Amino acid sequence: MQHVLITGGAGYVGTLLTQQLLDEGYTVSVYDTMYYGCFLPSHPRLTTYEADIRDTEKFAEACQGVDTVIHLACISNDPSFELDEDLSKTINYDCFEPMVVAAKKAGVTRFVYASSSSVYGVSEQPDVTEEHPLLPLTLYNKFKGMCEPLLFKHQDENFVCVTIRPATICGYSPRMRFDLSVNILTNHAINNNKITVFGGSQLRPNLHIQDMCDLYKLLLTVSSEKIAGQTFNAGYQNLSIMRIAEIVRDIVQEEFPEKKDLEITSTTTDDIRSYHINSDKIARHLGFKATHTIEDAVRDLCQAFKAGKLKDTLTNELFFNVRSLNGKQAA
Repeated sequence: MQHVLITGGAGYVGTLLTQQLLDEGYTVSVYDTMYYGCFLPSHPRLTTYEADIRDTEKFAEACQGVDTVIHLACISNDPSFELDEDLSKTINYDCFEPMVVAAKKAGVTRFVYASSSSVYGVSEQPDVTEEHPLLPLTLYNKFKGMCEPLLFKHQDENFVCVTIRPATICGYSPRMRFDLSVNILTNHAINNNKITVFGGSQLRPNLHIQDMCDLYKLLLTVSSEKIAGQTFNAGYQNLSIMRIAEIVRDIVQEEFPEKKDLEITSTTTDDIRSYHINSDKIARHLGFKATHTIEDAVRDLCQAFKAGKLKDTLTNELFFNVRSLNGKQAA
């Protein structure tokens, strides 16, 4: 089986993906600063590096003997990026190409880059395909997009490069985040007994965390000619924020009958990102279609709360990237 290195492997998606790769027989290295703690299992085929991706020399060492790099690590989401824009740029952009070069020199043969569907900004197009111009509204979105051509500069027959533009991820992970739309609304419905929607009409694409993991696993096995130099959208349900809130309300009321009076209120927002991504290309090229819904994600979160896996989710800074980073900067 392959040896896979996951940058950001102790994060929201990375933690779940790491466990599943180990279960399937892969050797896994996780390269992560562990800013948000570490919820990874102890396993004989798992090596962890508590390290910074800006340390290119350390990263190059970690790449020895690795077949594929899945690059998830970044300062994730706009509020976190804006805490210190210059610092965030060094992590999300400046060190990216040196990492790609180091991986290639170390003998890595496949590099998977997690970009973002937020690179499209605001679009009135009914279906935003991969050919749509990038219209980022924030620096986080801008630098996500700017890394893509830097990766493809190094594509060749011995170094296969592929970019994924995921929708907003939702659902339960051992390293939980409650700063993502479906997860935010579910957390507040259960623990604050109300749902507040900021705006409401904005369209957002969504993808269950299990589908995200399934896609990364597919990219480890699919033939090189199908993905070399390719960019793929990866989303499923394109819904308005208000419709997501209604789904959350209905499922939380099913799971917690005592919350039958749960109401939705709306307020204004500066976040006007709105786009409807089309994921037909990845279905055509790779046969990948998401199978888990927003409804599944909300039910999974409800079950995790009932099981006592999630506590202090309105106040614990570890559930919120921007709070965690802000606390570290203050310290």
